[in-house]
Amino acid sequence: MSTSQIHAQRAQQTIVGEPEVVEDGTAAGVETSPAWLALKQAAIDLQELQEQDGSVVEHTDRAADLVDTIIASITELAPLFPHDEAYLAASIADFERWNSEGLGVPDFYDSLVAFHPEQHRVDGLRHLVVFPMYTQNGSRNRYVEALIAEVIWPEFIAELQAGDYSNKLFVSLRLVDFTPGYDTNSAVLFPETVAMREVPQFTWGAIFQDREAARYRRVVAAASDITKLDLPADAARLLDDQKLAEETFVMWDIIHDRTHMRGDLPFDPFMIKQRMPYFLYSLEEMRCDMTAFRESVAIQRRLEARDDLTPVERQILDHAKLVQYAVIFDRIFRFPLTGSRVRNYDGLGGQLLFAWLHQRDVLHWTDTALAFDWENVPAAVVALGDAIDELYWRSIDRPKTAHWLAAYELVRSVLEPNPASAWARGLPDEILAGAPKGYTDAVLDDEFPLSMFYEALAKKMGDVIASTAGITGRD
Repeated sequence: MSTSQIHAQRAQQTIVGEPEVVEDGTAAGVETSPAWLALKQAAIDLQELQEQDGSVVEHTDRAADLVDTIIASITELAPLFPHDEAYLAASIADFERWNSEGLGVPDFYDSLVAFHPEQHRVDGLRHLVVFPMYTQNGSRNRYVEALIAEVIWPEFIAELQAGDYSNKLFVSLRLVDFTPGYDTNSAVLFPETVAMREVPQFTWGAIFQDREAARYRRVVAAASDITKLDLPADAARLLDDQKLAEETFVMWDIIHDRTHMRGDLPFDPFMIKQRMPYFLYSLEEMRCDMTAFRESVAIQRRLEARDDLTPVERQILDHAKLVQYAVIFDRIFRFPLTGSRVRNYDGLGGQLLFAWLHQRDVLHWTDTALAFDWENVPAAVVALGDAIDELYWRSIDRPKTAHWLAAYELVRSVLEPNPASAWARGLPDEILAGAPKGYTDAVLDDEFPLSMFYEALAKKMGDVIASTAGITGRD
């Protein structure tokens, strides 16, 4: 009997019933099908047997049976995902090979390079995704994770993509069901997290906008209540409408994501391959967010100057206003309070934006109430983006470590460093004349601690922040 016949026979033995085949390719309802539930449970059980690198050292017979169940499940589910036919066939082959080779360190290169969600950006289209991988902000274990996700791609985003904001690598998704690796804060699906024998040229990156929108709505609702912030009407709409919030985050992220490779940049703007002080990562993320804000302001002004807008352009205008509120409130309320204080570069970015706006007198914390001078907020936010752009432009002519020092001075000009900071006192000559590693080692885990405002807010917001782990748009 051939391997494929064995798997087909085991599929019949292991999985009872067949999922409904949906002709439109959306695989609606597949998350309740016996095949998916069997796949999900097998992956969960397999995770308990996997080492951190994804290999299985003990109970290999039990693990092999679980892999067979995964193979059988994918085989049965594959017809529901015709757009992923090549990927799912390659996934089955990768699982078969991994099993036959004794479940060592997994290598899913072949199925990874066959997966192309960026080629199928159709609103509501679903994907079945199964890889041994770690989940960013979730776990460093390369366990087999499985998820069902559906594309969020409204008409106005397609219009932006076809125009000035082309981003062929960007995929916007909604979580439908998933294994424990995504029962975390992770809101991304990145190919570089997959276990593979070599690194291919990556052709896509996916973000779960439903999770981003859901935790934004929960956190900002609580924070605005605690700080007595009178939300503008448009900002309040985001808290009342999950779909509106999801689409707003899609617009924010499609501009943010494309910015990583645009502008006057040093090489490797993602900084993935380099070990450097964490505040550099913070400035890169802030550069992209400030660009998304700036571009949204420009879109708003351009479209408001016209009186002949199409229905799609009206949607773009509406969401351009909302992106500005989303960037500000997500950055100042959620980012600084999420995660540990160990090199938390996203948290630092939120602290930087809050202090920048406060010091430019467009954000006010008076009589224990938060308020904004909304008329002047856009110019202040754009000014922060300009300062970071200037830093990058000058960095092209600077040595790397001199760029690091200049970046520190930019952050330090806004945020108070830790009193114990060696960087704030001035690095000694032996570090300045030495290798870059010395610079990085001298950075404290919490180089820029939370201000008294954030320390107090964190005590009131702790339970709310914790409750957003694993959240989806359905919660």
